[in-house]
Amino acid sequence: MNDNVAATGRRKRAIARVKLTLGQGVITVNKKPYDEYFPRPQLQQIVRQPLEATQSLTRFDVTVKAEGGGVTGQAGAVRHGIARALLAMDETLKETLRKAGFLTRDPREKESKKYGRKRARKRFQYSKR
Repeated sequence: MNDNVAATGRRKRAIARVKLTLGQGVITVNKKPYDEYFPRPQLQQIVRQPLEATQSLTRFDVTVKAEGGGVTGQAGAVRHGIARALLAMDETLKETLRKAGFLTRDPREKESKKYGRKRARKRFQYSKR
């Protein structure tokens, strides 16, 4: 069991680089406490989920550098990164994390805009006359 692990989490356009160290359970995102960076309780819960599932909320300090995407995407990326880091720390947690779905990267991406159109699929209005 390592005492210092790094992992990358992704969701949509967001990328989170996560460092896990043994500590008291302090979660820092972009040099701010996570509850300040993610003000909505739902997002805070998303970030905590892998730690709660493995009963290690007070065992590790988590440092995250999140970039790209929106706030919800970043929260999902942080969750993915924490889960991957926990797995790198302790292989026995794999079944728990896999069952909860924290190791699966959400593959949905924004479809790219097509030329001659306003958006990816939007057509111009047809006018008969």
